[in-house]
Parts: sequence; structure tokens; C-alpha cells
Amino acid sequence: MLYDPSEHRIRSFVTRAGRLSIAQARALEELGPKFMLPYVKAPLDYQLAFGRKAPVIFEIGFGMGATTSHIAKAMPEKDFIGVEVHTPGVGSLLKQIGEQDITNLRLIQHDAVEVLNNMIPDASLDGVHIYFPDPWHKARHNKRRLIQPPLVKLLTEKLAPGGYLHCATDWQEYAEQMLEVLGGEAGLQNSVEGYAPQPAYRPLTKFENRGIKLGHGVWDLVFLKKPG
Repeated sequence: MLYDPSEHRIRSFVTRAGRLSIAQARALEELGPKFMLPYVKAPLDYQLAFGRKAPVIFEIGFGMGATTSHIAKAMPEKDFIGVEVHTPGVGSLLKQIGEQDITNLRLIQHDAVEVLNNMIPDASLDGVHIYFPDPWHKARHNKRRLIQPPLVKLLTEKLAPGGYLHCATDWQEYAEQMLEVLGGEAGLQNSVEGYAPQPAYRPLTKFENRGIKLGHGVWDLVFLKKPG
């Protein structure tokens, strides 16, 4: 079943202006053709995209890419697809791919909801990462939050049985909403009671470190797709 983002206008991004550095522009030009996948309305052949068959992890909104490159580098046995709309972030991650010689990462610059609907086959993903999505902390803006039932249902359809959905936020009220929404999806089950310990594969960001030193909390949620 396709989820039409126009129904509720849930999008995986907010348009922001950003200046492209010389290094990012060079990375886009030199590495983009090899590591970027075009958005098309056709199922993505993972084996063709990566040149091998391996578990596939999908990330929505990788920002400037530091966490994404760290995880992909640390897990060479898995393949990673990162989706981001902001060009400086795409350029930044491409630059890291080149510097760290990362081969198991592909990028798509497009709205993740449309990518999921049109490019990702059902029951094909081994994991989904959504780290620190915009909290839209004002109550009147809460409806713009990414983690809502229609998207979670769509993600569940794309996960293979036993696959995981890992979300993280540093906004407590959003964490509570995430827990409620994920817990309300019939096809998912929580991997623990309540919030999960931070998985070892997710590194602390510099902003997260700063927040922890100031006494701010961070909440991880890891849900698994039920078998059958």
C-alpha cells in the first residue's frame, strides 16, 4: 500500500538555505556519480546498486553525515542507503566517503517518503535509522513531526520480519510521542521495556555530547518488526 505524503503533508525534511563549501562541491562533482542514486519511480535493485548482496539499512535525514559515515565504516558487512534533501549535507557525506574510503554507502537526494513509496520494495530492509528529527517543539507545530502513524506503518511494511526501526531524540516530549506512536503500530514490538540503551553502533555527536554535559537527556527507541 502506498502512503501518499500529500494526505497529511508529512515530509521527511524542512527546506533550509545552506551554503556549499568548495570541498563539498568538489565531492558532489567527483564522487556523486558513483555514490549517489537517482530518484526514480521504480523498485531499487540493491544488488545492482552495491555490487553485492548484503543486509540493507535505510536512514532518513543524515544531516552532515558524521554519524552515517561512522556507522557504515564500522559495519562493512552491511549496506547503507542515506536519504537527505540538503545539498551541503550530501556534499559533506560524499567528502567523508572519499576521505574514509567507504564503499557500502549510497545516497539519494530526495524526500524520503517518496523514496520509500516508489523505490524501496516491501519487506526488504533490515533496519531503519532516524536520528534527531526536527522536534517541532511548539505545540501548534507538532503535526509536522516526522514520526507519525502513517509513516511508521509505511516503514513497517518496508522492513523485513525481524528488522529494526531505531529512532533517537534529545527532546523528551517528542520521545514520549515516539514511544506512543511506535507502540501503537501493530506490526512492531519494542525490543525492550520503554526506551532502549544507546546501541553501541550509534556514536555520540558533538551536539549530543554538549547536551549531556549540560544535563540534557537523549532517548533511543528500538522496535522490531514482528514475524509473519
